[in-house]
Amino acid sequence: MTVQESDDEQLGLSLSALDALKEFYAERDAREKAFAELQAEAERIRREAIPLTMEPFVEDWNKSQFWYSDKTATLYAKQLLQDNMRADSTIAVVSAPSAFIALKNLLNAAPAEQPRPKVVLLEHDHRFEIFPEFVFYDVMQPFKLPAELKGTADAIICDPPFLSEDCQTKAALTVRWLAKPITADATTSPKVILSTGERVGTLVTAKLYKSFGLRTTTYEPVHARGLSNEFYCYANFEASDGSWTWKTE
Repeated sequence: MTVQESDDEQLGLSLSALDALKEFYAERDAREKAFAELQAEAERIRREAIPLTMEPFVEDWNKSQFWYSDKTATLYAKQLLQDNMRADSTIAVVSAPSAFIALKNLLNAAPAEQPRPKVVLLEHDHRFEIFPEFVFYDVMQPFKLPAELKGTADAIICDPPFLSEDCQTKAALTVRWLAKPITADATTSPKVILSTGERVGTLVTAKLYKSFGLRTTTYEPVHARGLSNEFYCYANFEASDGSWTWKTE
C-alpha cells in the first residue's frame, strides 16, 4: 500500500466516522426536542385542565407498544379505583401506560376534597418520564425498582410487553414484589388485573398468578389500532359494575 493509498483510506474512515457522529447527534437532538415538546404539552394540559390523551405518544410496534382504546383504558382505571379512592392506597400500573393516562383523567376529574390514592407507572419508555409517577422499569430486571415500592400496592394492572414465558414470568415476579402482603387481619387481597394474550392463559392462571387467584374473565380488551393476537383480561375479582364476570371454562 502506498502512502497516498494509506492516507486516502484513513480519510475515508475519518469521513465515515464523522458522518456516524453527525447522525448520532442529529438523533439525540431530535429525541431531546421531542421530549421538550411533550413536557411543554403536558404542562399546558395540566395548567388548562385538559383531559390527557395517548395521541402525543405514538406507538412503537418494535417495542411491542399497543395502546388500549379509550373505553378499555377507562374501564380498567375504574376497576382499579374501586375501593381504592383513599389516601392510604397505592395503585401500580406495570407496562400499561394507556391505563395510567385514564387513571390520571379520572383522578383529575374527581372533586378536590376527594382523597386520592398514590399511583405509580412502571414503564420502559422514557417519554412518560414527563409524569412524576413514572418509574423506569425493565421487565428483564423484575426487582430493579425503588425499595420503598415493595409490598405497597393495593391494586395492580400489568400488561407484559411480550407473550414469551420468560417475559410473563418476570412480569409476574414484579407483580408479586409490588403486591401488599396478605395479613391475618386483612379483609381483602390486592386487586390484580393482567391484560395479555389468550395463549398464555394456562400459564398465568394455573402457575404464575395462582396464589392471587387469577382467573380468565369474560371481558376482552380492545386496542386502539387493533391487534391480531387474541387478548384476554385476567383478574382475581369480578367487576362489581358487571363489566366482567368469571369465564366458564
